[in-house]
Amino acid sequence: MYTALIVLLIIVCISLIAVVLLQSGKSAGLSGAISGGAEQLFGKQKARGMDLILHRMTVVLSVMFFLIMILLTYVS
Repeated sequence: MYTALIVLLIIVCISLIAVVLLQSGKSAGLSGAISGGAEQLFGKQKARGMDLILHRMTVVLSVMFFLIMILLTYVS
């Protein structure tokens, strides 16, 4: 049981890293510093398409990570 949870945790961690790296950046860069962040206020849009899928996968994998870690503390 312990070994299976460790293997599952490694798979979830690698998947979480990959999904986070595939997401598009949301930083304003230099334009945000010059305009005072107005781009973030008026340019806010909902994630669509692949960004939405990646965002949901990040949330699911993060929850799985924490649940597996809690299970590992009880098993060990």
